[in-house]
Amino acid sequence: MLRLLDIASLGTAQPGEELRTTDVRDLAAMARAAADVDAVVHLAGIPDEDTFEHILDVNMVGTYHAFEAARRQHCQRVVLASSAHVTGFYPTSQRIGPEVPPRPDSFYGVSKAFGENLGRLYADKHGLEVVCVRIGTLADCPAAPRHLSTWLSPRDAVELFYRCLVAPKVGFTVVYGVSANPRGWWDTSSAERLGYQPADTAEQWAAQVDPAAEGPDDGLQGGAYTRRGV
Repeated sequence: MLRLLDIASLGTAQPGEELRTTDVRDLAAMARAAADVDAVVHLAGIPDEDTFEHILDVNMVGTYHAFEAARRQHCQRVVLASSAHVTGFYPTSQRIGPEVPPRPDSFYGVSKAFGENLGRLYADKHGLEVVCVRIGTLADCPAAPRHLSTWLSPRDAVELFYRCLVAPKVGFTVVYGVSANPRGWWDTSSAERLGYQPADTAEQWAAQVDPAAEGPDDGLQGGAYTRRGV
């Protein structure tokens, strides 16, 4: 059984689904929703830059509620949707892996770094298995030059999160969520150890990408997020 939560109605449940309207900011409701489940996939949150107050309320407090609900209900594992914006201020000329220190490029990136560190705490202190997925650019197809390095196809995203759920003995693991992009900047070996084998590549779209999309190339992995005023 798959229990799906959203702040808005999800419509009619399909076979094998249970739908609930739940606000991630409500700890009691999150704890009720986590009852009798083996694992939590935490995708809720503001998916872009916003004011610090909104990011704090939804992405940071909400992520605490997801981990705490899992702990209270004795869930075995949490898979956290993190972001490559945790390391957005690294240069595009540098290939990096999950072990590098965070260099967030926004309040949004800070909230994801917070979530990863919270996951580390719950893994070490409470024995929860945690996988943090630093998602690149999840889209149907690449739309800007930077995406040729960061693109994650929907098909590969489903496969990656599935592997995060079923891989044995993950402990605390951070992976970069990206398709098989030859121009990629990230070490994906930790995802490969979970059994992830991407099927798609951004390179097939290279000729169709607008070179002027997203504005000037500033040489930083976070792209527009790294610019002042963004």
